[in-house]
Amino acid sequence: MPASSGRSSRLPEVARSAPSSRASRPVAGQRNYYEGGRGLHAPDRETALALGIATSERMLGICRGRRKFLAASLTLLCIPAITWLYLFAGSFEDGKPVSLSPLESQPHSPRYTASSQRERESLEVRVREVEEENRALRRQLSLAQGRAPAHRRGNHSKTYSMEEGTGDSENLRAGIVAGNSSECGQQPVVEKCETIHVAIVCAGYNASRDVVTLVKSVLFHRRNPLHFHLIADSIAEQILATLFQTWMVPAVRVDFYNADELKSEVSWIPNKHYSGIYGLMKLVLTKTLPPNLERVIVLDTDITFATDIAELWAVFHKFKGQQVLGLVENQSDWYLGNLWKNHRPWPALGRGYNTGVILLLLDKLRKMKWEQMWRLTAERELMGMLSTSLADQDIFNAVIKQNPFLVHKLPCFWNVQLSDHTRSEQCYRDVSDLKVIHWNSPKKLRVKNKHVEFFRNLYLTFLEYDGNLLRRELFGCPSEADVNSENLQKQLSELDEDDLCYEFRRERFTVHRTHLYFLHYEYEPASDHTDVTLVAQLSMDRLQMLEAICKHWEGPISLALYLSDAEAQQFLRYAQGSEVLMSRHNVAYHIVYKEGQFYPVNLLRNVAMKHVGTPYMFLSDIDFLPMYGLYEYLRKSVIQLDLANTKKAMIVPAFETLRYRLSFPKSKAELLSMLDMGTLFTFRYHVWTKGHAPTNFAKWRTATTPYRVEWEADFEPYVVVRRDCPEYDRRFVGFGWNKVAHIMELDAQEYEFIVLPNAYMIHMPHAPSFDITKFRSNKQYRICLKTLKEEFQQDMSRRYGFAALKYLTAENNS
Repeated sequence: MPASSGRSSRLPEVARSAPSSRASRPVAGQRNYYEGGRGLHAPDRETALALGIATSERMLGICRGRRKFLAASLTLLCIPAITWLYLFAGSFEDGKPVSLSPLESQPHSPRYTASSQRERESLEVRVREVEEENRALRRQLSLAQGRAPAHRRGNHSKTYSMEEGTGDSENLRAGIVAGNSSECGQQPVVEKCETIHVAIVCAGYNASRDVVTLVKSVLFHRRNPLHFHLIADSIAEQILATLFQTWMVPAVRVDFYNADELKSEVSWIPNKHYSGIYGLMKLVLTKTLPPNLERVIVLDTDITFATDIAELWAVFHKFKGQQVLGLVENQSDWYLGNLWKNHRPWPALGRGYNTGVILLLLDKLRKMKWEQMWRLTAERELMGMLSTSLADQDIFNAVIKQNPFLVHKLPCFWNVQLSDHTRSEQCYRDVSDLKVIHWNSPKKLRVKNKHVEFFRNLYLTFLEYDGNLLRRELFGCPSEADVNSENLQKQLSELDEDDLCYEFRRERFTVHRTHLYFLHYEYEPASDHTDVTLVAQLSMDRLQMLEAICKHWEGPISLALYLSDAEAQQFLRYAQGSEVLMSRHNVAYHIVYKEGQFYPVNLLRNVAMKHVGTPYMFLSDIDFLPMYGLYEYLRKSVIQLDLANTKKAMIVPAFETLRYRLSFPKSKAELLSMLDMGTLFTFRYHVWTKGHAPTNFAKWRTATTPYRVEWEADFEPYVVVRRDCPEYDRRFVGFGWNKVAHIMELDAQEYEFIVLPNAYMIHMPHAPSFDITKFRSNKQYRICLKTLKEEFQQDMSRRYGFAALKYLTAENNS
């Protein structure tokens, strides 16, 4: 019987290897075999038997504590009965019994062929093997029972035990998403397209930056649609609404809830925690979030995910009875009250619970009248405690102290708390054990922890990760129709990909992820309505100009920075290390993240212009230093020239120096002297005279009052205009015609160009930009720029009619 014995020899291997595999597929396979037992051939029944044994051994390997021995004993008692019942059920073929004994076989009958006889003999051998393996399992059980007391002690003494430990990462990756790994058997699975709801309280500029890193870590691992519920103040809402709108991540929905309207709900609670009043707002989520929302994961902004959030979402299926809160035990000694003399924390159950990660069953909480529950508890405790020290966490713990049945205790790897002197190291043994990292110390990345370098690097990975790579489709999941995305796809589909200028045309429609107000911004415009904001754009190679501009211009500044995610963090470190920049709260930094091969200069200008908060703008470039006192001079000129009621563009004459070290002129007289000595020059006099020639520098030398000049072809001065002036045309990217087109548009809208007699700005030398190098060396680049220029002029003719014909004429004559 070579075929039969070959099959049989492999089956014990399957049974032996089964316990080492933690995937759930064999269990499902076993169930399928039993459901289809009748009519199966002997090889199928043999495989089923092997899988049954494999399952029993795996159950022995997984279960822990007292349940291990009970389950194992029941398994050993049941295996022989199940085996013989299954063999009896499987011994029917076509509704009639098939004999298993060779004494009952009748070789002369057509029903019993030589092949079936070999199969029966093979099955008998397999039955004997099963019985032998069962006896071996009984011996193993008796040995394990002898060691049982020591094992139970280990379970209670080690925080990382299966009751609260590392979990089964292979099972989780296979789709069996578990919360408490201590329970045996298959865990509930999150449906492929089930939406996961996440609530975050966020207020201010710094918290908005933290939220982005948290969201990146969630998006990196996720496989499900996400719905973020952001309880945000007006600042955070403006920042994050723009960010998500321009991020355009598929299968992600974001709703905002006005945190300022919720202040009255919690403002009566004194709070010493650095999170302020916003640190109490998780208490009112049952009232804030939609009434039809049944469950939500609530996260602090200083959380980093190291796994799929669906694994945490699946823990909701493990809630029992009146459990409505999923929390991880606090890993510091805070609530034990022994940190210092006279330390008196709020009441808590044991070590208490940390509220950085919360699973809320909203529907049940509402039925329990959660609002009334926490308010009564807070009022009673505040009579003795006077204020909270850890914001909402103190009140949650006080409620749990009275009602411990409300809590479903989560394994500590769902909230590894990296504050000083915590037991967080007991939550993990390996990198794969980590699920959620919580930087809950005021020190954040400077916290004391044995493995802090590893955690810091993990955090920095997401901090600097290219967010554009997270625009991944979730295949097989229907997503809500996004009008902006559909319009973008329609516009792109209308472009000819064979066009040699396709990349130029495509850039006009590219949506760049934008993070407004990357640093703290605080400024109230002057009450006399004359305030002026300097507007500019820059990339990483012009960062060194920021301090010098801040020294020359004391007024508000709006800057758009074109950076990658990693460069944005470099800029943050640069700015935080600069006394000059940190002392200025009236400089708005807006990050436009890199995408594509061109520098979107006019998009950057538009972003900076759009978020100007003053009535007037000075449209400059980052490599120009304004004269000292220009800010106040422009405010006076606004009144003198009545810019509020007239369409005027005030021109600030531009000069340049070829010296990196320049003694900056403090007056017009000193500047004229430097012009005569050859230390300064009129801007681009030697390479692009037409750009600033209409300013009429000869007249400016002696002028004492503002004078008007006419538009000429290729004119591109730096101007001060009202905030409602037209935007820059986005079709012009990189080098060439980006300012020229804008000045042409101002002229078409009948702006007057007025030169200011006592104003000036000086261009500082720098290495040539990458874009001007491409313009000079790439013929196709110049051809495409000429094509775009002609198309712009045609558009001008359509918009402004007969008045725009002069631009075509001037171009032909130039």
